[in-house]
Amino acid sequence: MFEVKPIAREAIPEALQKVERYRLLNEPALAESICEDILRIEPHNQHALAMLLLTLTDQIGTGGSAAHARAILPRFEEEYDRAYYAGIIAERTARAMLHRGIPGATFDAYQNFREAMDWYERAESLRQPGNDDAILRWNTCARILNRDQNLRPRPEESFEPVLGE
Repeated sequence: MFEVKPIAREAIPEALQKVERYRLLNEPALAESICEDILRIEPHNQHALAMLLLTLTDQIGTGGSAAHARAILPRFEEEYDRAYYAGIIAERTARAMLHRGIPGATFDAYQNFREAMDWYERAESLRQPGNDDAILRWNTCARILNRDQNLRPRPEESFEPVLGE
């Protein structure tokens, strides 16, 4: 087993820039590792927590877990951030479901998009003036649902017992 080496507190700003760069290069595992290094030094660093959550959601559908991302939500200090990032998790889970293309995925994706929209509405009610991020995300989900008629709620199953003669 190898002992992970700590980074210097002074290196955190540059490390956060590297996280963003690795995310842009579609290297979320590298970005995740750097976030973990930052959070070892500053466990409550809100920017690092947000970037970690985003790197985890980047990996949903390719071995990443929404549950792992959801476990980060309580660590956010602001209720807005908890609601907004819960929406991100639900939205990215929906997108991953669509990419998998398994039977019934459109129903589950619809449910996750609607959950994301609920979280974004919650975040919208908590936002600072001039911060329309939650509205932008809500609108994106709405447009996806409006454009794809296959995305709809799961039909109610009706059960009618067969009566014997």
